[in-house]
Amino acid sequence: MTNPPAFTMGIEEEYLLVEPETGALASAPDAMMDACAERLEGQFSPEFLACQVEVGTQVAANINEAREDLRHLRATVAEVAAEFGLAPIAASCHPFADWKEQHHTDRERYNDLERALAGVARRMLICGMHVHVGVEDKDTRIDLMNQLMYFLPHLLALSTSSPFWQGQDTGLASYRLTVFDNLPRTGLPPRFSGWSEYQRTVTALTSLDIIEDSTKIWWDLRPSHRFPTIESRICDVSPRLEDTLTIAALTQSITRMLWRLSRSNMRWRIYDTFLVGENRWRAQRFGASEGLIDFGRNEIKPMEDLLAELLDLIEEDAGILRCTEEVHRAPEMVAGGTSSDRQRRVYAGAREAGEDHQGALRAVVNHLIEEFTADL
Repeated sequence: MTNPPAFTMGIEEEYLLVEPETGALASAPDAMMDACAERLEGQFSPEFLACQVEVGTQVAANINEAREDLRHLRATVAEVAAEFGLAPIAASCHPFADWKEQHHTDRERYNDLERALAGVARRMLICGMHVHVGVEDKDTRIDLMNQLMYFLPHLLALSTSSPFWQGQDTGLASYRLTVFDNLPRTGLPPRFSGWSEYQRTVTALTSLDIIEDSTKIWWDLRPSHRFPTIESRICDVSPRLEDTLTIAALTQSITRMLWRLSRSNMRWRIYDTFLVGENRWRAQRFGASEGLIDFGRNEIKPMEDLLAELLDLIEEDAGILRCTEEVHRAPEMVAGGTSSDRQRRVYAGAREAGEDHQGALRAVVNHLIEEFTADL
């Protein structure tokens, strides 16, 4: 029997930089990027677009370690950005920016990406949040990934933060996925019998020099190329630090729950990717407001009920992982509305207060600036 996985965690977040006075996107000055890189020692990097940055925690043994690290990362980016008259926001789409006016970062990696993906890449004015969970054994990683896929729509529903695109309310809770899904090698992953089948699939592309390695496979859930982890990539980035931590704790606890079932020769039922994809769409369209399909009972159930059942399932695991408080915040996130719901409320309130359309959108950006630092 293999040793139990470590279930360590790591969190990556992407942020947009804005001018506080206008709410407009702004390219990061080189001096700002250098200052952040120096102070954050390998935990900070530019992203594809010049108005975008990325941070990543170190390997965390538990959610409290992740909280302290991510709080430091967010606070440092906010502090350094302020020195250059800018502010970061953690939303998956900017409320009114035009992607055609943005420029990608002039680095070899991003120049190659722009050449490879052409116009699809130029629309990538989106930010995401990735959660890594440490699972050292490769076949166990694949087995847990196959089962964890069922829960991806639940995590997406809680995270939705991209209702607006180019100044319009899209009607979706996560418009980000609509943009991201235009890339190749995205969406729900295939199911694999084991690590060897996964490796053969990757090799089919790398052997033809279509991709150099599996970092160019952008599924919603994948084995990390660099780390012995399962990497969940489906979520929008969360404006609030504590929401990020709740989603990360849920991801970690669900993974451990599925592993625990396997110790008793049990496993989560594997549903067809087509059906999981329907729940993915419901989360993308409605966030947490209209519920998801419970395929075992063949009914649409409210998120409140689904979360109550999920919290019962992972209670033991959250306790062992010391994140019970964090996972139990999930129903509060549903009750108070996701970021998409809050952004729409801010927009509606600004219009009722007499702001025009553009002024109301600026109010949404101000709201996102405030939420970024609210838990710091």
